[in-house]
Amino acid sequence: MNTVATPVAAMVHPFAPAASSICLRQGQARLQNPLFRPCFRQIRRPLRSARGELQTSETSTATTASTSIRTHRVTVHDRQRGAVHEFLVPEDQYILHTAEAQNISLPFACRHGCCTSCAVRVKSGQIRQPEALGISAELKDKGYALLCVGFPSSDIEVETQDEDEVYWLQFGRYFARGPVERDDYALELAMGDE
Repeated sequence: MNTVATPVAAMVHPFAPAASSICLRQGQARLQNPLFRPCFRQIRRPLRSARGELQTSETSTATTASTSIRTHRVTVHDRQRGAVHEFLVPEDQYILHTAEAQNISLPFACRHGCCTSCAVRVKSGQIRQPEALGISAELKDKGYALLCVGFPSSDIEVETQDEDEVYWLQFGRYFARGPVERDDYALELAMGDE
């Protein structure tokens, strides 16, 4: 039977005081203890069809199979670990998430396309990355991509990059303009204020 995850906002915290710490009013949880943080858990409910009937696994499999989503072969040359990973990724799935689901460990940090930890250089193929904020259009044109927010558009071959290398290409010309010079006078003033 297929299920859908439904978040439950107010669960009893194991360290919260007894039931007096939670008041339910008009269907919403009110928390009296300011240190209490609700625990979000997933409760599974059966899917219902448009007619309200429960779907069986055979029904949902048939619907999933009828909407064929193209799958592409992704080859990642991991320079840091000296490994080559090859796996299949559906066109509508993030490359990093699919790799992790297949127990393939690749570099990452933010998972939102804002840093350069999962940056790769595309050797062949195309990656669609509309949410990649951590890489400028200029670097995208030079063949850089972020795996955490990248979707394969074709079979691709990529190579991981050093995070500092891509960060330097992205931000170095703005932030690194030479060594920081000491200002002994400012240091003396700061020390005198203490």
